[in-house]
Amino acid sequence: MRTFVYTSHPSRVVFGSGTADRLADEVKRLGGSRVLLLSSPPLAEASARVREALAGLVAAEFDGAAMHTPVEVTERALSVLREAGADCLVAVGGGSTTGLSKALALRTGMPQVIVPTTYAGSEVTPVLGETRDGRKITQSSPAILPETVLYDVDFTLSLPPAMSVTSGVNALAHAVEALYSADADPVTDGLALDAISRIARALPRLAADPADRETRADLLHAAWLAGTCLATVGMGLHHKLCHTLGGSFDLPHAETHTVVLPHAMAYNASAVPDVMRRIADALGVADAPSGVHDLVASLGGPTSLRDLGMPESGLARAAELATATPYPNPRELTTEGIAELLTGAWHGRRPEGPSSTQAMLARLTEQVVASFAQAPDPRVRTLLSDLVRHLHTFVATNDVTDGEWQYAIDFLTRAGEISGPTRQEFVLLSDTLGVSSAVDLLTNSRTPTTTPSAVLGPFYVEGPPEAAHGSDISAGLPGTPLWVDVRVTDTDDKPVKNAVVDVWQSNKDGFYDVQLPDLDGPVLRARLRTDADGRITFWSILPSPYPIPDDGPVGQMLAAVGRHPNRAPHLHFMLDAPGHRRLITQLFVAGGAHLDGDTVFGVKNELVVDFTPQSGPTPDGRRVDGEWRRLDYTFRIAPLAD
Repeated sequence: MRTFVYTSHPSRVVFGSGTADRLADEVKRLGGSRVLLLSSPPLAEASARVREALAGLVAAEFDGAAMHTPVEVTERALSVLREAGADCLVAVGGGSTTGLSKALALRTGMPQVIVPTTYAGSEVTPVLGETRDGRKITQSSPAILPETVLYDVDFTLSLPPAMSVTSGVNALAHAVEALYSADADPVTDGLALDAISRIARALPRLAADPADRETRADLLHAAWLAGTCLATVGMGLHHKLCHTLGGSFDLPHAETHTVVLPHAMAYNASAVPDVMRRIADALGVADAPSGVHDLVASLGGPTSLRDLGMPESGLARAAELATATPYPNPRELTTEGIAELLTGAWHGRRPEGPSSTQAMLARLTEQVVASFAQAPDPRVRTLLSDLVRHLHTFVATNDVTDGEWQYAIDFLTRAGEISGPTRQEFVLLSDTLGVSSAVDLLTNSRTPTTTPSAVLGPFYVEGPPEAAHGSDISAGLPGTPLWVDVRVTDTDDKPVKNAVVDVWQSNKDGFYDVQLPDLDGPVLRARLRTDADGRITFWSILPSPYPIPDDGPVGQMLAAVGRHPNRAPHLHFMLDAPGHRRLITQLFVAGGAHLDGDTVFGVKNELVVDFTPQSGPTPDGRRVDGEWRRLDYTFRIAPLAD
C-alpha cells in the first residue's frame, strides 16, 4: 500500500481564448483598484493589450523584470509600487515577470493576477527563486502563490517557436521531477503523466504550425498541469542544477532546463526505473532520457551548455555548489557524479539510460562488429563496422517495428525488380536521398582547383557511339538547336588532348533514349575525343527540365513525402584522359526551372552556365532558321598525382 500526503494550493484559474477581457473583473474581485502592471521590454504588445483590458485601473507600470529575479530589480519595482500607491499586482510575461510579482507580493502581501505568455508553470506555485550576490535562493510560502492565473491562449501565439520549445521543456521538467519526488502522490502522478504526454504531442505540432491555437492550448494546459505538480511536491536534482547554473553563471532559464533535463534524468534513471518507464510510455519512446534529448534535438532546441555560454572551467565549481547542501533526490549525489553529468551536458552528448533493451542491443551491435575483425582489407572492415553501428542506431532511435522493417525490405526488393540495363532504380534512390551528391561533394573537395563534379544519374550507358567533331548527336529530334564548344585543360590551364568525352541528355520532352524503345539506336548521347587544343564541338538541342521516372518505388517515396520528381535542365559530361582523374559532371542552363529545387540535389552554382541565345550565321555554316543556343565552356581536370 502506498502512503502519501497530498496538499492542494488554492488558485483561481481562468483558461481559454480571449480571456484577457476579464482582467478588470478579476482585479476588482480581489478588491484591487490601483494596479502595478509588471512586464519586460519584449512584451510591449502584450502589455498594451493588458493595459487596455484593465480599463483605467493601471496606476503605474514597471517593465524591468529580469531573469532569476535579482533582488536589486525587485527593490526598484518596490519603489515604483509604493510611490503609485498600488493595491494589486498584474504581471504579464513568463517566469521572470511572474518571479518579480511573487517577490513583491511576499514583501507587501498584495494580491496577484498573472497572465502567462510562456509555458513556465511557475504562476501556479508558491515557490520563489531570487538571486542575490550571484547565488539563487529558493523559498516557499503561501504568501507567494498568485491568487488568480488568467491563461489566454492568444497571448502565446506570438511566442517564437524556439522559445516555445525551451519553455515547453521547462514545463516538462516540472512533470518529470514530480514523478520521482520524495513527496510524490497518485494525484500529482496523474497530472504529471498527462502533462508529459501533452507536451510530447504538442511540441512537434507547434514546430509544424506555430499559429495553431489548439496546439498552443494543449501546451498551455500542460504547463498548468506541470506547474501544479511543481506546487505540490518538492523538486530534485534537475531543478537544483538549473538554479545553480542560472544564478551563479547567469545562464538563460528555460534554455538551461532544456539542456540539463535529459542528463539529470539519466543520472537518476537507475534509481527509479519504473518512473522512467512511465515517462518513456508518456513520451512514446523506448528510453526516457535519450527520448527527451532526441525530442529537443529534432525541434532544433539547445542541447549543450557550452552553446549557452557556460565556461568549461566553471563545471567543477557548479558541481560543488549543487552538492554543497543535501536535498531529496532518488540517487545519492556525489560531486564526481554531478561533474560527469555536467560535462556530458556541456558537450551536448546524447545521454543513455539503463534500458535493458538498449543494453542487449549494444551487445548485439558489438557482436556483429566483432565478426568483421578478421577482414583482410581494413577499409572493408571499417565500412561494414560503421554501417552496422549506424543501422542499429537508426533502428533503436526510431523504434523500428517488424512491419516497418518488412516494408523496407519489400521496397528494396521492388527497386531491384524494376532495375535493368536501361534503368537503375537504386541509383535513383541514392540520388533522391542525396547520398550520390554527398559522395560527389566529398570526392570533389579533394580536388578544389578542378571543375566541380556532379552525380552520374541512372541513364548513363557504357560505350556510347563515337561522334566526329561538329556532328549532330540529336539525330534531327525536335528542339532548340545547341552548338557546344568546350575545351579540356589541366589545372595549369594546358590543353588535354585525346581526352575521351562522353555526353548524354534527355530529349525535349524529358526522356532519355533508353526510355523510348521506338527510337532506332542511341540518340542524344555520344563519345568524342579532344583535339590537340583539348577541344570538342558538336550540335545537340537545348536541355529541358524533366521528371525522373516516378512509376516505381522511388516515385512512391517522393509522393509519400510531397516532393516533386523534377530535375533542372542539364547536359551530362564524363571526361577521361590518360594520367588524369576522371570527371563526371553536368552543366545546367542558367535561368532554367528547378535550379533551387532539383530533386536529386545535383545543382552547384559553379555549374550553372549560360546557354547563350543566338540568331543568324552559325560557327560551322549550318543553316538554322530562328533562334539557336551556344554553350562555351572550359573543363579543368586534375592529374592523377593530385
